[in-house]
Amino acid sequence: MAWQPNEESLRTLAACLKDSLSGFDKAVQKQAEGMLAQAKSSPDINNYLALIFSSESPPAGLTLSSQDYLLVRSAAAIMLKNNVKSHYKQIPEPSFAFIKMAIPLGIQDKNPQMRSYAGNIATELIRRGGLFSWPEFLPELLKMFGNEGGQFSDAAQEGAISAMAKICEDNTKMLEREHSGQRPLNFILPKLIEATKSPLTKVRAQALTAINVFTPRKSQAMLNNIDDLLQHLFYLSEDSSTDVRRQVCRAFVRLVETRPDKLLPHITGLVDYIITQQKSQEDEELACEAAEFWLSVGEHENLWQALEPYIHKIIPVLLECMVYSGEDIALLGGASDDEDEEDKEEDIKPKFAKKSAVRMLNSEASADANQNGNAYEKLASMDGDLEEGEIDDLDDGDENPDERWTLRKCSAAALDVFARDFGASVFTSIFPYLQANLRHAEWPHREAAVLALGAVAEGCMDVVTPHLPELIPYLFTLLDDPEVVVRQITCWTLGRYSLWAAELDDPAQKATYFEPMMEGILTKMLDKNKRVQEAGASAMANLEDKAAKRLEPYCGPIIQQFVRCFAKYKDKNMWILYDCVQTMAEHVGPVLARPELANQLMPALITRWQKVGDQSRELIPLLECLSYVAMALGDAFTPYAEPIFLRSVNIIHQNLEQSLAATNNANFDQPDKDFLVTSLDLLGSVVQALEQAKVGALIEKSPTFFELLSFCMEDPADEVRQSAYAVLGDCAKYGFEQLKPCLQSIFPILLKQLDLDNILDEEIDSGFNVVNNACWSAGEVAMQAKKDMAPYVPELLQRCVEIMSNPRVPKGVSENAAVALGRLGIDNYDQLGPHLQTFAADFLSAMDDVDPSDEKATAFKGFSMVVGQNPQSMEKDLLHYFTSIARYQDLKLRNPIRQELHEVFQNVINVYRQMIPQFDHFISQLDPQDREALKANYVF
Repeated sequence: MAWQPNEESLRTLAACLKDSLSGFDKAVQKQAEGMLAQAKSSPDINNYLALIFSSESPPAGLTLSSQDYLLVRSAAAIMLKNNVKSHYKQIPEPSFAFIKMAIPLGIQDKNPQMRSYAGNIATELIRRGGLFSWPEFLPELLKMFGNEGGQFSDAAQEGAISAMAKICEDNTKMLEREHSGQRPLNFILPKLIEATKSPLTKVRAQALTAINVFTPRKSQAMLNNIDDLLQHLFYLSEDSSTDVRRQVCRAFVRLVETRPDKLLPHITGLVDYIITQQKSQEDEELACEAAEFWLSVGEHENLWQALEPYIHKIIPVLLECMVYSGEDIALLGGASDDEDEEDKEEDIKPKFAKKSAVRMLNSEASADANQNGNAYEKLASMDGDLEEGEIDDLDDGDENPDERWTLRKCSAAALDVFARDFGASVFTSIFPYLQANLRHAEWPHREAAVLALGAVAEGCMDVVTPHLPELIPYLFTLLDDPEVVVRQITCWTLGRYSLWAAELDDPAQKATYFEPMMEGILTKMLDKNKRVQEAGASAMANLEDKAAKRLEPYCGPIIQQFVRCFAKYKDKNMWILYDCVQTMAEHVGPVLARPELANQLMPALITRWQKVGDQSRELIPLLECLSYVAMALGDAFTPYAEPIFLRSVNIIHQNLEQSLAATNNANFDQPDKDFLVTSLDLLGSVVQALEQAKVGALIEKSPTFFELLSFCMEDPADEVRQSAYAVLGDCAKYGFEQLKPCLQSIFPILLKQLDLDNILDEEIDSGFNVVNNACWSAGEVAMQAKKDMAPYVPELLQRCVEIMSNPRVPKGVSENAAVALGRLGIDNYDQLGPHLQTFAADFLSAMDDVDPSDEKATAFKGFSMVVGQNPQSMEKDLLHYFTSIARYQDLKLRNPIRQELHEVFQNVINVYRQMIPQFDHFISQLDPQDREALKANYVF
């Protein structure tokens, strides 16, 4: 018998869903949320949710206003999708059958939001269960959006194509993959291309949206249909809908990478079309999509030259689009001195954009918008995947244009790319514009000209340089422009020319250009406007990066200004200030350890360190900054090390506890892994910075240190494990006495990380970064543990050989595996000797291009000791080995290590001189320069 709802249960659930959205009575809302959490355990909960969301009219037993019922349906749909996502395996099969009956009804619903929710649930079902868990659904969608037999309503067609677009986006590889000898995309793509002829605008636009998921990918289906697709794109290029034309532009952008050969014959028409769309006044998103075409072509290795004949047409359009629009000027709000205003929380944290969700729902019920506003916001925060505009960094029309990707920024970026592509001809094109606008009376034109000058800095430096003695002093005057945005863009542009100024050798020129540039930028770091402060700080970080060690004579006044900024800045600009300090520490290094500098900088940093809470996201850039500062100060960091070290360990402890709680309880959110990563990196920097005895004392004050580190070494996030293994290697190097008692529990975790089966099937390469650090730390442990490595030698050998011999492993990882194995041989050569033949060739190949270092020297020392244990095994690789010895010349290594390596090489040569009867004949097979090097450095 088919499932039937219980009317009382239905009423109770609907009431809970409604009350859970209450923004006016928090107690009622909390009680309802608790009841919904309990209801999840009911085997029929998903049936009820599917029934509510898919029924256009309230089912029997429900008495609700149309507006309240719409809210309840929305909440039911979101809850159902989240249940499918989080509890797929626990949902009984009969419930799946009921959900699959409800979704097609939702897709055909009169309300566009319900259609959207139905598509969300459908794509989640397919993502979790696979295509074969619902084989009839995709054919049903194809019929629906293709209006097969002319039997489907406009709503059904629009709902079906919207669902298909989501499925394509969320299950791209699944659709391209072969299933039982067939690839679903081979059937779907032609249907999508055909749908671009639909009389319904939304169907045409959504069909292109779905197609554009696949245009950047070189699937066989796309290659087979490319000509048909291009014909449709050219036809649709004149479509009356800006939504359609926006997708057409996006398709052309993506085809630049996959099939530039198909676009090249049409380049003249494409240039004219893109220019027309970019000049579109009615839709900035369309204009921005068009401008992306120049970026894509300009960065394409083989296609960019095709644009050269059209530069004179394109550049003026880019310059025109770089001027702030009237709407943008209104949103900027004019100049204001806001240095004393506290930052709003939403200016610092990632924003939940609820406006989009409100806007979509209100299309059906504008009359009740005010009284239900809180409910819509609550709905926007319920969906675990943040679908349909719940986070809206780009789509919020009220957003500051400086904080989103705009036509102005895209055009400037394209000008930058063209400057790098075509150099002098671009500057020739913009020079008259600069002459006319740099001193323009109206600030938007003045600002755009400064932006253009900055945009061409990298590509046109040679042709701009003769003009800089005139231009740079004029830019200095614009640092005091009454308009905020002019001061802001001037900081950026000066930063772009800071390398030119920094490289001036003549003291008089340096005093005329570089020093005033640095002083001007530093001054703007304390402008009365916070946006100018930010631009000044960003420009200063750029100048530091370009000037590098040339900044050393100026560290005093720079640090003084940074300290003033620490006292003045509000929360948001602290982030870029940390970057300034970090960049300086990176480039001037030990100079910062001078007492007159460290005694100013460190108190300012520590004051901030004490103010920022453990849960504040500002802690992340502060931790990163302190990592660089610790490395720069070295042992001078000692007075600050203990509280920073202990707090970092505590942050890791808290984060791991929160992660465990979230794993065991779906109601808890997973913590931000960045806290773990930056805390680990800071610990590693402190360990490297201090003297060994002080490192040991710090670790001893954290009795759970290595236990926490072992948890991080097994964390699901690659970036956490990567940092954890870096810390492990640092501890092996500088704190081994404390690590040694924990080796039995820690090293087996490391060996497991070296198992390539765990990462070769991954689609991203971050897993190799983890293996790389694990190999390095294994080598550092081997250097310190010596004979205590004996229990781990067989497995470490096996893992390193697998890594070195696998062609899919990146070269750097193979090199680190070789170094680890070589270093293992220093004290365990007797165990490695019998296996020498299995890894000699791979070791030598991996080490060929490794730069000389202590690590390379110790690795070759260990390898050579293994060779001495089993010299007969080297027959096939002996010439390669002797070549490596001949070419190993490095006088920069510390003398004892170089001397030890030289002695080991000499011993091996002596062994083979005794073993090989015609040793001179063997040596004669080497290249002449290698023979000479051997005879010059070793006794024969």
